[in-house]
Amino acid sequence: SGGLSADPVQDSQHFTGRTARKFSLATVLVSPLARYAKQPLLIRTRRLLGLWCFVWATLHLTSYALLELGIHNLALLGSELISRPYLTLGIISWLVLLALTLTSTQFAQRKLGKRWQTLHNVVYLVAILAPIHYLWSVKILSPQPVIYAALALALLALRYRKFRQWWR
Repeated sequence: SGGLSADPVQDSQHFTGRTARKFSLATVLVSPLARYAKQPLLIRTRRLLGLWCFVWATLHLTSYALLELGIHNLALLGSELISRPYLTLGIISWLVLLALTLTSTQFAQRKLGKRWQTLHNVVYLVAILAPIHYLWSVKILSPQPVIYAALALALLALRYRKFRQWWR
């Protein structure tokens, strides 16, 4: 069976979602790791990790939309987003990742100036919302997403002072 369960569509959704979550956490982990390890070159990996997070999140969304709902039922997606709060969190996270991806270029950095950093700090929101999205979707308390959310909150706490400066 190659590690697949009786529901390969769900397996695909969980695999792509878990992988996106891992890239999300890795992305927010880069800055403190680079600072505490005194390895500023690590910062160069952050954009690539963020882009891979978006790719996997897009695969996750696509697997839900096409494999779960089906290509002929895409109109159902809107009502699903409204009636299922976990899907609302998921689409909010994906839209944030889309905005971050579209503004991840040096050109966007120059155009947005100081607002670029403020926008890109919203990646912490994704790192927190994604595990909640998963917990709400499976409706059971699973340790992995709880650990991911706790780590994201801890990383956010490490940057608290800097966030207060940016949000003023």
